[in-house]
Amino acid sequence: MKNKQDYLIILLLIVVPILVMVGCSSTKKIAPLQQGEPFKLLNLHQFTFIADNVSPLRGRTRYLTSEYSLTVNKDSLICYLPFFGNSTQAPMNPSETGIQFTSTDFSYKLVDGKNNQKQLTIVPHDRRDIQQLYFVLFDNGTGSLNVTSTFRDPISFTGHLQRLK
Repeated sequence: MKNKQDYLIILLLIVVPILVMVGCSSTKKIAPLQQGEPFKLLNLHQFTFIADNVSPLRGRTRYLTSEYSLTVNKDSLICYLPFFGNSTQAPMNPSETGIQFTSTDFSYKLVDGKNNQKQLTIVPHDRRDIQQLYFVLFDNGTGSLNVTSTFRDPISFTGHLQRLK
């Protein structure tokens, strides 16, 4: 009888985690961007940058398990990104510990780079804590984002472009 109980416990310890992982996996499928579409989205000023990894100035690179993004529209910039690192000034609202803001007054400068890449610089003029957002983007839709802040360490993200929802 004890053998059957041991067998049942071992079976549950194997099957339950597998069912939990399958149940928690994302089923949302996003159609990949077509060749040339990422640069078209950049020229239209309508895209979302989804961050996959974060590299703080100090510390190790981390894979992001939640969806963090920066959305650019012709008239607005919505940023929801995490922050890891040192800050010389604490936020007034404790819930604003990441890089979270909305801007309606920003400059947008897109230039051609080397090896079929684009370099995009966004400077929000209505935010005194964010100096610039600098992207290096490739024709396959992947790229990097470097955020330079006034009161925080610089931080980098790697990710991919997506159409606006």
